[in-house]
Amino acid sequence: MFIRPLFVASIGNPSPAYTNTLHSAGHTVLTNLRTWLLTPPFTKSRPHASGLLSASQDYTLWQSPSLMNVSGKPVATAWRTFLSSLSSPEDKRAARLVVVHDELELATGKIKVRDGGSARGHNGLKSVMAALPAGTDFTRVGVGIGRCASRESSDVAAYVLRKMTPQELDVMEDVAGQVSEVVREIRRGVR
Repeated sequence: MFIRPLFVASIGNPSPAYTNTLHSAGHTVLTNLRTWLLTPPFTKSRPHASGLLSASQDYTLWQSPSLMNVSGKPVATAWRTFLSSLSSPEDKRAARLVVVHDELELATGKIKVRDGGSARGHNGLKSVMAALPAGTDFTRVGVGIGRCASRESSDVAAYVLRKMTPQELDVMEDVAGQVSEVVREIRRGVR
């Protein structure tokens, strides 16, 4: 059976100030995903751009330490470190980067999985795409956070930077279950 090495990265704003904000939904989901995938607790990893790392034999989870809009360089550094840790050329070719991020245009609790394409206005994804070597394809898992009624940038900023409600946190736990299925499918080469 085909098994692909996976590096699952979340982008958002750093903790503790931005823990469980809507804009950091990727981090919130990745924290919950650790439980679903039975990986060890997160620890800071200097070689992985000082992000938080949780690595098991099957999955490597990583949280970006930077602000969302400048997350590209840390993601690229951590991805290179992950690739260099793989022993065989076959594993390096088969390895897959998965980026978990917030998705403003998606209802809370929904996920959208995409390979390739544009960043669609998401500044964190723009940063990641600009920092990775040309031709690096990766899977994006957008985590829906809904959209506020206003389109004014100050209102949108206030919305995405607010803390999640207890109900929204519960939803993110459920989302982690959905994402765990996606990650398992990618690892097996089904998706």
